[in-house]
Amino acid sequence: MNFPLYIAKRYIFSKSKNNAINIINRIASMGIIVGTMALFVVLSVFSGLKVFSLSFTNEIDPDLKVTATLGKSFLISPEQQNQIKKIEGVASYTKIIEERVLFLFKDKQQVTNLKGVDSNYVVVNDIQKKLFNGQWLKPDTYQVVMGYGIARDFSMGILDFENPLQIFAPKPGKGAFENPEEAFNKTDVLPVGIYSISEDLDSKYVFADLALAQELLLYKPNQISGIELKLKPNANESAIIAKLNAIFQNKITVKNRAQLNESLYKMLNTENIAVYLIFTLVIIVALFNLVGALIMMILDKKGNLKTLFNLGTEISSLRKIFLLQGTLLSFFGGLIGLVLGIILVLLQQQYELIMITPTLAYPVVFTVENVLIVMTTIVILGFVASLIASSRVSKKLLD
Repeated sequence: MNFPLYIAKRYIFSKSKNNAINIINRIASMGIIVGTMALFVVLSVFSGLKVFSLSFTNEIDPDLKVTATLGKSFLISPEQQNQIKKIEGVASYTKIIEERVLFLFKDKQQVTNLKGVDSNYVVVNDIQKKLFNGQWLKPDTYQVVMGYGIARDFSMGILDFENPLQIFAPKPGKGAFENPEEAFNKTDVLPVGIYSISEDLDSKYVFADLALAQELLLYKPNQISGIELKLKPNANESAIIAKLNAIFQNKITVKNRAQLNESLYKMLNTENIAVYLIFTLVIIVALFNLVGALIMMILDKKGNLKTLFNLGTEISSLRKIFLLQGTLLSFFGGLIGLVLGIILVLLQQQYELIMITPTLAYPVVFTVENVLIVMTTIVILGFVASLIASSRVSKKLLD
């Protein structure tokens, strides 16, 4: 058996004659356990908050979105549509048109995004589940579906035949118009549904039929501003993007959901890293107790160490005893803290012990990644702390 490991294990599980040292060891162990548990719980909470925050964008953002690299729109041929259908891993796709236009209702007006969609849109994006009033628009009609935020700002309901919603879209081209009214295409539409996702998204889009958007913006029948795709589970995203670029001869830009919400992802990841570093600093402070406990143990076992040294044990082996003792103490303390943290997270997931609002529980997510991060952090920091403490063992100390 490895001699330093054998002695280290005996020191861990045996009590010292000095009661003060036993108390210091318990405090050091509790610091590691509580620090590990806190780090895991906080990382799980931020994982839950990340999933919760992204769930709003996932409701309306596709798996992949194709847009024109140059300009606002591009042409798509029937042959290209057939090629998209044949791409392995693509479950469905929808053609869209997005443009900022002016909406006018009675004496109120607002500029926001008109999104023209075809009949496949409800297959790619399950927006119908977010309708809290009315119904989804029918193809080839002048119906629209708006967000709750816009409906609230306009004080408008649905199926108001006496007061239609007006859309003004600027006409393409150059030069000045003598009459300002000639600069816009105008049409009246009928709101038939209201969706509600989040405060930002509820004021972002007004959905209309694709043909209506093309007519309003003077687009050709095969002219669109984007394609949204829904992928099959475990689809090869990189291969699909490469095939899309080949179909459109690299004249398009393809973005996945993370790239569509790049700023949000960066913010959430930055917050996660910041919290991890803050709680790692707390664990470092807690591990000072481990350094103190090991140094006190070294002084308490000074007579035994001197005997071992006189029997021929090298200084490096004596240092290794306390290096292993501290590392094992960190490992077992971290393991206990991790088990307690996992239990807390699972209890919160199952029984919703802590609530943000009366109807919304604090979101937490259990991931293996967080388990590995926490254990790796504890073991590495415990090893460094033990290395610092074990360096106190020297020939001078024994003499």
